[in-house]
This record gives sequence, C-alpha cells and structure tokens, in this order.
Amino acid sequence: MAAQSFDLIVIGAGPGGYVAAIRGAQLGLRTAVVEREHLGGICLNWGCIPTKALLRSSEVFHLMERAKEFGLSADKIGYDLDAVVKRSRGVAKQLASGVGHLLKKNKVTVVMGEATIPAKGKVSVKTDKGTEELTAKNIILATGARARELPGLEADGDLVWTYKHALQPPRMPKKLLVIGSGAIGIEFASFYNTLGADTTVVEVMDRVLPVEDAEISAFAKKAFVKQGMKIMEKSMVKQLDRGKGKVTAHIETGGKVEKLEFDTVISAVGIVGNVENLGLEALGVKIDRSHVVTDEFCRTGVDGLYAIGDIAGAPWLAHKASHEGVMVAELIAGKHAHPVKPESIAGCTYCHPQVASVGYTEAKARELGHEVKVGRFPFIGNGKAIALGEPEGMIKTVFDAKTGELLGAHMVGAEVTELIQGYVVGRQLETTEEDLMNTVFPHPTLSEMMHESVLDAYGRVIHM
Repeated sequence: MAAQSFDLIVIGAGPGGYVAAIRGAQLGLRTAVVEREHLGGICLNWGCIPTKALLRSSEVFHLMERAKEFGLSADKIGYDLDAVVKRSRGVAKQLASGVGHLLKKNKVTVVMGEATIPAKGKVSVKTDKGTEELTAKNIILATGARARELPGLEADGDLVWTYKHALQPPRMPKKLLVIGSGAIGIEFASFYNTLGADTTVVEVMDRVLPVEDAEISAFAKKAFVKQGMKIMEKSMVKQLDRGKGKVTAHIETGGKVEKLEFDTVISAVGIVGNVENLGLEALGVKIDRSHVVTDEFCRTGVDGLYAIGDIAGAPWLAHKASHEGVMVAELIAGKHAHPVKPESIAGCTYCHPQVASVGYTEAKARELGHEVKVGRFPFIGNGKAIALGEPEGMIKTVFDAKTGELLGAHMVGAEVTELIQGYVVGRQLETTEEDLMNTVFPHPTLSEMMHESVLDAYGRVIHM
C-alpha cells in the first residue's frame, strides 16, 4: 500500500496533540493524528477531567455535611462510591467523544495505532488491520507521560494504586497512604479523606505541595491537618510489605524508620515521559531523564520534528501542552508564533482548599535578585467568602519593588483555580501594580481579595 502523504502528522491525541492537529487543519495543513489508546489522552480520560468530577462529588458531600451552618437540614448523608465513579467516567467519556467530533469537523485524519518514526518525515503505524505508512514534512511528538514507579513501590491494582486505579477503585480505602504531595497525590488524598478514609500523606521534600510558595504550602498543610490528614514531611517510603488485605509501609523520617499499616497505598511520585519505542535515538533526538530536549519553539533539533506537552518537560500541565500545540502548528504554517513562557503559566491544584499560582514564589524572586514588595489578604476579610461559608484562605502577590512588575501570585482557598486567571492575564499584558490598583473589581466577589492583596503590597490595603 502506498504511503499516505500529509503536511503534518501529530503523534498522540491528548490535550496537546489533538489541539495541534485541529489548529494545523484550520491553517490549511493536511493533517493526521495518530493515537494508540484514547482520543483526549490521559487528561480527558484518566487525569484532569475525571479527577475533577470525583472532587466535585466530595465537595458536594462536604457541603451536605455542613448543611446546618447554612440553616438547612440534610439527614442520613451518605454516598455510593460506585455511582460517584460512574459519574466521573461518564464525564470523561462525553468529553473524549467530543474530541472525535472536533477532529472530524476539522477534517483531521485519525489513525488508531502504535506509531514509530523509522526515518525523518516518515511515520509507521501498527494498527488492528496491519501497518500503515504515513509521510509528512512536519511531525509533532505529543505522546505525553505516565506515572513513575519506584522499585519496591510498584502498583498492583489491589493494595497499591496509581492514579488510574484510584479513579476506578475496587473499594473505599479505610486507612490510606498517599506517597507524594504534588497535585496528583494531594487531590486524591483530599478526595478520599473527605469521604472518610483515614489518610496519611508522605512527602520527601520539606513541605507539602513543594512547588508552591512556602506560605501557601504552610497554610494548606494546616487546613489538611485540621481535616484529619496526617502529613509526614522530609519522609520517604523505603519499603512496602504486602500481606493479605494490608500493606506495612517502612517510612523513614530523620534517619528513623517507622512501620505503619494501611489497607491501600496510592503512589504519586511523579511522571515519566513516553519516549520509548518511537525511534527517537536513531533520529538523533536528545533525551534528558525521559523527556525530549527542545528549544523555546518546541523544536527538537531534528529538522521538521517537534515535541510538545509532557514529553517535552515541565511544567506538566494540559493547558501548557495545548498552547504549545497551537504555537507549533502556527510556526509550521508560517505564522508569527509566540513561544510559551513557563513562568506565566498557572498551576492549579483542586484539593480542599484549592491552591493556584502563577509566576515566581517570593523565595524564587529574591533568589533571582529582585527587590520585592509582597502583599497578602485573607479570605476572612472578604464579604463574599464569609457569605459562602469559606473564610479560610489567603491571596499573596509579589512585585518588583523598582519596576512594579507582577512577579508572582499565589492563592489558597475556595475557587482560587478560577481567580488565578486574572493574574495570568496581568502577567501576559505586563501589568504593573498601578494598573491593578486602578482597576475596579466588582463587589461582592472573591476577586476583590486580589485587589486588596495588591494594595497591601504598597501599604494601601483598605479592609485589613
């Protein structure tokens, strides 16, 4: 069979790949996307979307338990874990099918199968019906990543879970150990803890949510502990002894090993890029710690070969992948493409309370040599937060003292994953403190705290 010829081939149909394919097609490129498993990738099927559906269920459950605070009554509050999971899977399925519709609408050729790149400009796809050969001047790698597994801590789907097992649990954990307190680990810890699991989180770094600003991490930790979680920082799980219906974890803290028993373990110790079996090494692609090395325009150094999203390294975020996909498609089509700036991409963690940030932490800003002005404002000082029954939280802003540049913004509390975009736009537009102080924020809203935090940095805060 003769090889099918395209202008652009995208390998991987996750949030980076399918967006790149659609944008390429919109710009007149004859485009194909190759996917080995599910349209929508990990994000839509096993990551961002289904976890948010689970967390919404636990959030509603938590609110029902607080009904009396709002003058309401709710008797015999409970949950059906199977029904919660079924809803989550339904949401994921709906969105994944939507991706198929969008690709078809934009006339993108979809090839389901396992791709390799035998030579520059060529893609070989092993499908159910045999092998299909594709050619294109431009190829985008968007193969994503998978859960990292440490020796001795490998998942078995029964006692030890990855995020995939945690999304379709065989049972409700009674005593749960979560290894790792990044976004994935702390979100699952929050979900299962809210539904009643006795939850312990072990973090090897000196604080939970270690990529966040230190103050925000400390505030979040206090909230987690108040909710009943046990947090073990500067700790490492050295060994898991698996028995019948139980796991004994050997946890080292300060040189001392403690043995604790659990019925379920969730391992969330990072991710590994899907770089294997693609033929990248033979092409001369440079790989560093399972991630493809690229320049600011996602070029690999091999003519016509690009890498976007998780396979191209941190930050490992769906919205970063999507934006890179658009940028590369526009670059290929001869448009004036703008590189993605990692320091202007927001990170969001959907635990309770939510955590969100963009830009530099206070410590990083100082490390980079900035003289800084820092503002803070607590949720307890905001009328909308009190009316919502969500008075716990804070917003922190970091400015360059000389130029007024917004260097970073950090939040913990209700709905901060929605609020953060205001500061993202501010950074994109190179907003100064004066612009933000002269902006009128609507009342009563949670967003007023963003304004007050800026005012606080310059000694002008009103409501504190």
